[in-house]
Amino acid sequence: MQPIINSQLPEFKVQAYQNGNFKTVSSNDVKGKWAIFFFYPADFTFVCPTELADMADKYAKFKELGVEVYSVSTDTHFVHKAWHDASETIRKINYPMLADPTGALSRAFGVWIEEDGIAYRGTFLVNPEGQIKVTEIHDNGIGRNADELLRKVEAAQFVAAHPNEVCPAKWKKGDATLKPSIDLVGKI
Repeated sequence: MQPIINSQLPEFKVQAYQNGNFKTVSSNDVKGKWAIFFFYPADFTFVCPTELADMADKYAKFKELGVEVYSVSTDTHFVHKAWHDASETIRKINYPMLADPTGALSRAFGVWIEEDGIAYRGTFLVNPEGQIKVTEIHDNGIGRNADELLRKVEAAQFVAAHPNEVCPAKWKKGDATLKPSIDLVGKI
């Protein structure tokens, strides 16, 4: 298995549903920006709407941080629209819902479940240079937390802006960071 951290965002071009419209989203749309790819197994399921709603509730905060959120499932963009129309919970979503019916994007990110034709719950934070800086993959029965993802985004952005500092466990924006040096060895 190749490490995914610091690897480049794969090239892609997919259909999406967003705010009542179909559109095409490609890797070119992501270049030069922070982005989250939020894979989930399928529309019209159980844990998925709770996660997507949690992300929808925090979407404005992600946007304030300059981050675009892309949810991704192996459903088509037509199914995304039908789910959006049918579910009050999903109607709250304003971020692009990417369609990956061939599983190409899911395979490229390493979350494809071949025997089921769906993706694991995978979260990937991509920096403006197109490098994957954070990844989290869950089994499909385990939901994620958008607040924790926000914390990770803030930490990744801090480290990007301050390359000689690192964020310790449970770090939150405004907390003290560490400056790795020989003086810290054995003192933390």
